[in-house]
Amino acid sequence: MSRDGHRHCPEWTADTESIVRIPANAYSIRMTMLNALPALPNGKTIAIDFETANEERGSACSVGLAWIEDGRVVRVEERLIRPRSMRFSSFNIAIHGIRPEHVEDAPEFPEVMDEFADDFAGATMIAHNAAFDFSVWRSALDSYRQAYPQLSYLCSVKMAQRLWPHLTSHRLNVLADHLGLMFRHHNAAEDAAICAEASIAMARQAGVSHVAAIAGVIGMRPGRLYAGGYEACSCRRA
Repeated sequence: MSRDGHRHCPEWTADTESIVRIPANAYSIRMTMLNALPALPNGKTIAIDFETANEERGSACSVGLAWIEDGRVVRVEERLIRPRSMRFSSFNIAIHGIRPEHVEDAPEFPEVMDEFADDFAGATMIAHNAAFDFSVWRSALDSYRQAYPQLSYLCSVKMAQRLWPHLTSHRLNVLADHLGLMFRHHNAAEDAAICAEASIAMARQAGVSHVAAIAGVIGMRPGRLYAGGYEACSCRRA
């Protein structure tokens, strides 16, 4: 981890100097099952996950991103974020392990997200429980009086509920177990990577060539952010 908050995760490998207290070697994705399947055609798709410093949605302290190309996760990144208030609750620290001293030299939200503006343009974004992650994005931008970006997004929870109804739960750790994957839950980079892997598997389950096409199969209306507001992601009644 560098002082500017960058944590690079080449080939899904977590940084061995991870700030979270779970051992770095706990992140060991077993790819045998997924790699045995044929690749999906190329498409610009990015999974995103936020961690927050406290109960306020705008208090993002970390963002994880996972890029999907040709039906595989090809890049995973994490950026630490300095929240405006720098107030960290003990409850949130216990979840993700990020403390004020970890982000004191990190950039604030607009600078972090601006780094990826070109990546977001025209991409299909995915989040696990998108209502939470995109409310974090909106609330943080609201606190800086900045306009929302133009993008659409899908919710992998809603996708899993439709495509894997037999699972006892559709929490991210349950999906990881279903796919034979291991990860450090509530590490933003690894949460984003598992969200991406699950979405790839669901696209194959749905018989479509791109994650974005899942929406049409399950009757999902993608969510949208735009300069004047937002529309939530939703599904028709089954």
